[in-house]
Amino acid sequence: MQRLLDILFSSVALLVLSPLLIPVVLILRITGEGEVFFVQQRVGRGGQSFGLYKFATMLKDSPNIGTGTVTVKGDPRVLPFGRLLRKTKINELPQLINVFKGDMSIIGPRPQTKRCFDAFPPQSQAQIIKVRPGLSGIGSIVFRDEEELMHSSKEPERFYDEVIMPYKGGLEEWYVAHQGLWTYLACIFVTAWVLVFPQSRLIWKVFPGLPRVPTSLAELA
Repeated sequence: MQRLLDILFSSVALLVLSPLLIPVVLILRITGEGEVFFVQQRVGRGGQSFGLYKFATMLKDSPNIGTGTVTVKGDPRVLPFGRLLRKTKINELPQLINVFKGDMSIIGPRPQTKRCFDAFPPQSQAQIIKVRPGLSGIGSIVFRDEEELMHSSKEPERFYDEVIMPYKGGLEEWYVAHQGLWTYLACIFVTAWVLVFPQSRLIWKVFPGLPRVPTSLAELA
């Protein structure tokens, strides 16, 4: 049922959003470095890699500059138009193609680069690869201000590896254990809700059984 809904939602979304996507493609083509799409290898279901599509928002060689595949607030590698795309999450919309193809689902653990996936605890890694990664999900909703959190740390990469990823891994484990049609539809609703009301804490009311937030991340609760 979830796969059928993925195909239905992704195809309808691509059709409905085409008046937005086509102008973005044209603007990217004539600005920045002229790149439209950025395809990056991510860890998917079964631990297999796949090419994840995004609109290009950063310098071409950004994975080899600065913090690599970890992006922080105010990252100088992000292009001017790219900042708008990232802030509005429009840069993520090409992943609807991944959903339609079957690489991803509308809802699931966010697909990570190998470097970031390896930052998950081993038990989290083992559970995450049991399902398709998602366009949105429990972890991405809770950590929608991840770049802000990292910006507040003096050692962002260490904070990411030692604080963010262990808790995010626990959230993704919770999703895998509780996946189902209700969780799928509820996550879609909460994702849409927090896009309109970014400061909302609705997710904690919809999913009261989520793992407790550690004191080092208390601002998430």
